[in-house]
Amino acid sequence: MSHTYEFPRPALTVDCVVFGFDGSGLQVLLIKRGIEPFLGAWALPGGFVRTEENLEEAARRELEEETSLRDVFLEQLYTFGDPGRDPRGRVVSVAWYALVHPEQHPAKGDTDASEAAWFSIKELPDLAFDHDHILATALERLRGKIRYQPVGFELLPKRFTLTQLQALYEAILGRSIDKRNFRKKLLAFDFLIPLEEFTGGAHRPARLHRFDRRKYDGLVKRGFLFEL
Repeated sequence: MSHTYEFPRPALTVDCVVFGFDGSGLQVLLIKRGIEPFLGAWALPGGFVRTEENLEEAARRELEEETSLRDVFLEQLYTFGDPGRDPRGRVVSVAWYALVHPEQHPAKGDTDASEAAWFSIKELPDLAFDHDHILATALERLRGKIRYQPVGFELLPKRFTLTQLQALYEAILGRSIDKRNFRKKLLAFDFLIPLEEFTGGAHRPARLHRFDRRKYDGLVKRGFLFEL
């Protein structure tokens, strides 16, 4: 027996906020739309969910198609469903946020994105749809999450200095952090591994560190709580 729905069904999309860190400031990856509506406007990468996809599959597909990004940290953010958010009709968007290192993921537009580029979150262009609201929500989530989960390491190269790590936290939180207290807390964690490698330069080269994810995951299983 076939069944029909009494009510019209809204379209479903995914939108992705891709954060990056260039060593001094927080950035977001945007695409320039190559189709209407908002032709030529900057927007978050995303698109419509196919009937055979789950939401994460759709988000990862759109990221790869529009920016060439793949195999990145991706987490569901929030669902945006204001009836007037899309001029094409009733469209609900499930938003995601991704964390990457820009040097490892250069911007590259594709499919219906005519261009892709990294922008400082302090100098953003006008965005299509309600993407400014989605971006603000993602930034608020990131600022809260780095206090209790070390997701910030996704934004750094595999080897980094404590100065780079502090600069990242300051860029995300939007404020200065006391250097001594910050380092004291971080170095007390077993999963931040100092290396016998240093940055180049004649004046006081800095020691490099790496994040040991396996050790961190083991601590979490034993009830460890990360808090700064």
